[in-house]
Amino acid sequence: MDSTASNTLSPRASRPYIPGYGVPGSEEGMLPWEHVTSKLAGAKNYWICTATRDGAPHCTPIWGAYLEGVLYLEGSPRTRRGRDIARNPHVAVHLESGDDVVILEGVAEEVIPDSDLAQKLAAAMGSKYEGYQPEPEQWAEGGLYRITPKVVFAWTQFPTDATRWTFE
Repeated sequence: MDSTASNTLSPRASRPYIPGYGVPGSEEGMLPWEHVTSKLAGAKNYWICTATRDGAPHCTPIWGAYLEGVLYLEGSPRTRRGRDIARNPHVAVHLESGDDVVILEGVAEEVIPDSDLAQKLAAAMGSKYEGYQPEPEQWAEGGLYRITPKVVFAWTQFPTDATRWTFE
């Protein structure tokens, strides 16, 4: 599996389509992309939603890291979410706040990181999660997922600054 990802994604900002909620029609007041990247980098828990075999939603908190413009989440491929991703890689990832919202919808792909990326991820997660120091080799057999975004939503003062980013 490829262990690199393009971090040259250039999202296009616009307003989300949410009829009846007063989302402004102009671009004035939209959030900058840097707001999203700082929230993804600083998050401790990421809630990932997958679809089960029969299409029912399944959400769980998971640890991960936003590194060099890419969101990586870890967890055994044998978990329910790992099995769900293997069948249907389309996921939604939410951060914990309902007031400072970031929602990422995209595709999860299990990756085997090269040595350099594994070292960086181990260091990032070790500094983020108290009492947890992953070994760079632990993802050599799987259990690491790269999330490629298709669309991201964020707001801090809904509906005033509600912003949507779409990716090519």
